[in-house]
Amino acid sequence: MEGERVEDLDRRYIWHPFTPMRQWLEEEPLVVVEGEGVKLRDSRGRWYYDGNSSLWVNVHGHRRPEIDAAIREQLGRIAHSTALGLASVPATHLAERLVALAPPGLSRVFYSDNGSTAVEIALKIAFQYWTFRGKPEKKIFLKLQNAYHGDTLGAVSVGGIELFHAAFGPLLFETLTAPSPYCYRCPLDFPPEARPSRGEAGCGLRCAAEFERLVEENADRLAAAIVEPVVQAAGGIITMPPGYLRRVWEACRRHGVLFIADEVATGFGRTGKMFACQHEGVAPDLLCVAKGLTGGYLPLAATLVREEVFQAFLGEEGEFRTFYHGHSYTANQLGCAAALASLDLFQRDRVLEALPRKADLVARHLGLLEGFPGVGEVRQRGLMVGIEVVRERAKKEPFPPGWRVGYRVCRRARELGLITRPLGDVVVFMPPLASTEEELSEMAEILVQAVKETLGELGAR
Repeated sequence: MEGERVEDLDRRYIWHPFTPMRQWLEEEPLVVVEGEGVKLRDSRGRWYYDGNSSLWVNVHGHRRPEIDAAIREQLGRIAHSTALGLASVPATHLAERLVALAPPGLSRVFYSDNGSTAVEIALKIAFQYWTFRGKPEKKIFLKLQNAYHGDTLGAVSVGGIELFHAAFGPLLFETLTAPSPYCYRCPLDFPPEARPSRGEAGCGLRCAAEFERLVEENADRLAAAIVEPVVQAAGGIITMPPGYLRRVWEACRRHGVLFIADEVATGFGRTGKMFACQHEGVAPDLLCVAKGLTGGYLPLAATLVREEVFQAFLGEEGEFRTFYHGHSYTANQLGCAAALASLDLFQRDRVLEALPRKADLVARHLGLLEGFPGVGEVRQRGLMVGIEVVRERAKKEPFPPGWRVGYRVCRRARELGLITRPLGDVVVFMPPLASTEEELSEMAEILVQAVKETLGELGAR
């Protein structure tokens, strides 16, 4: 049987990302062989809901005829030509579309391959910008606790998840760190009984105030601050309290610090707007996008830049103001064609207009977990959901890491027909935006059942 052969070959040859390989080799791998709509089929013929959008990238569903056709049409012309010194039709049209959709002021598009490289490019541009402006001392970056911006060394340097990033400490450059707006586990010095909920009365957004202080006191050496707008995704679907994003952006504007918005996870409708910055009228100096850019079809990323920043890289011959960065597959024509088709579907299917109703439906279903033993908090923005499970709800006591409770919840969900993936003991639910209300209801019901059954078996309180 071909599926069994693939399983054997996988165990023998493949090293999977972010996967404990000892456990992987001891378990039966799930081999995906087909996708249709918002479902995936494995090599044994069973169908599952794609409850994490194939790692947060799929927007319109699998095998979407319009995107398939756009890729085939482009294949009839050319699959790829370099962007180093050459232009192409789909890359040019896509850049025009992205600038029109993005927050105001962003006027230039630098293409790359994935979210990590989009962030790496933003960091290098910000650093070099201040050198060209005659302020080489502005070379430090401000990041948030619980931040994740990718896995290249620059992106890891501005990351804030110890589990992912601590091992590479000796390789990383200097940064400053602001407290995460993680209201459920506030990093500031509130005693537990006095901590307000979700940044409400009594808090004063002290995390934002600390960010503001760091910007003001270090403005003369800060090149940029980097933030995932509205939701810290890989940090555990940490949803920012209202007003936080605008305050930290305004602090950067006041003190001459560039603001980088990492919308790799939050862009293209995930939070209910095309870009999460738009919830609070934030216009960053640099914007990083990837994941949903091609609708989940092909690896493509972009870093959008304000005109003022771009102009600093223009100079006479001999000044060497060129941005010396690029990739073999920069502005890949197949990827750009897929992205253009995806943006067409946003308009044709009125994707953004349908999202509030879909998000409300998911919230109503997940409301069944409110107060359930072991459910610490359900966090949601648009169709980005994180369910934090704990051993004792009243004390917010986590489970021992070795219990792998988030994984066990997701494993139970898979048995029930839903594929998703945890972030530690935060169970993530991020379905394709194209999911119908009926499909979302079925997925949410499976998720609720998996959470309740797993926590019940473990005796969570």
